[in-house]
Amino acid sequence: MRISTAMMHNRSVNTMLRRQADMAKAQDEVSTGLKVQKPSDDPAAAVQILQLQQQRAAAEQFGKNINSVKTRLEMSEQAMADAENVIRRVAELGVQANSAALDTSDKRAIAIELSSLNKQLMAVANRKDANGEFLFSGYASGIQPFTRPASGSVTYAGDQSSRNVQIGPAQYLADGDSGQSVFMSVPEGNGTFVLSAASGNAGTGVIAGAVQNSAAWIPDDYTLSFTTATTWQVVDGSASVVASGAYSPGTAINFNGVSLTVTGTPAAGDGFSIQQSRHEDIFTTIDQLVSTLNASTSTQSQKALFQNDLGTAMTQLSQAETHVLNVRAGIGARVSILESVDSTREDEIFQYTSAISALRDADATESISRFSQQYTALQAAQQAYAKIAQLSLFNYL
Repeated sequence: MRISTAMMHNRSVNTMLRRQADMAKAQDEVSTGLKVQKPSDDPAAAVQILQLQQQRAAAEQFGKNINSVKTRLEMSEQAMADAENVIRRVAELGVQANSAALDTSDKRAIAIELSSLNKQLMAVANRKDANGEFLFSGYASGIQPFTRPASGSVTYAGDQSSRNVQIGPAQYLADGDSGQSVFMSVPEGNGTFVLSAASGNAGTGVIAGAVQNSAAWIPDDYTLSFTTATTWQVVDGSASVVASGAYSPGTAINFNGVSLTVTGTPAAGDGFSIQQSRHEDIFTTIDQLVSTLNASTSTQSQKALFQNDLGTAMTQLSQAETHVLNVRAGIGARVSILESVDSTREDEIFQYTSAISALRDADATESISRFSQQYTALQAAQQAYAKIAQLSLFNYL
């Protein structure tokens, strides 16, 4: 092979260029701290880095979702705590109203406070979150959920569903509860049946009852009627007699797993309904208590009706308080889930970041050492070229 002067020059120049390129790469690693700055640096590592970055970005977005849901749920939980306080105060006033020492004006004063508490409860039910969206409107978060006409009952205008927000790759969580399920769907009575006295009763009978055998209960709307002052019968929704007997004050009246007691002196023709439990909204419960306190109690039969209606309202308030507590507990459980998922997510982000760093970040000590080696190699190449460039046959003639 013929070794020409041009070839020797080209090889020397190429060697110096390679050394300069190697030194420049080492210098970039030292200055940026990255060994993979573009896909060509390490195609396999670049693909893994991109995948890990996408997974980390998704985890960070889930973190934003978690924070948003948690904030909304915490506001809902506070609303439930406030609703619970209102209901508890209503119950306290109901107990206070059941005092023989109170006259008509006292009871009506309590009724005025109850009406104010009902407005306060509706304000809680119409509460908004930090984004100005209603907490209890379901999907229709821009619509005010509860309204009351000038004369009439509270109505619900929101959606009956809840928004599910993604908080993980395959995990969703409701960011709230619909106002329908929270405020409008409280089980009636004791959850099995609800008692009430007919408004036209002439006697002084006051009814109470409990479930003795839930397996024997047949859901239906029953009526307890006093055929005479001392005999009774129970008929179902189709007017069929299901039980009958003689009346004795305080003696249990049993049928279909239910045990009822009537105290006082019912008159012939008096009736009491034992309706299967459905649902009643909390606002209606308070409205009915207000109506009860505003009703006249001048006669003995009116006083008995007052006791029956007050007992029904107090039982319903107890159900409402239990219902709100259950909703609040459910919200707390979801907040706990969010905290657990968020803790796991933070661990995953740390792992993604560590994996990306291992693939992309340069070892500072190794980079500086390599830079020094490349610099020395470049100097050696330059010095060698300086010697080679001076070679000539004329030096030996």
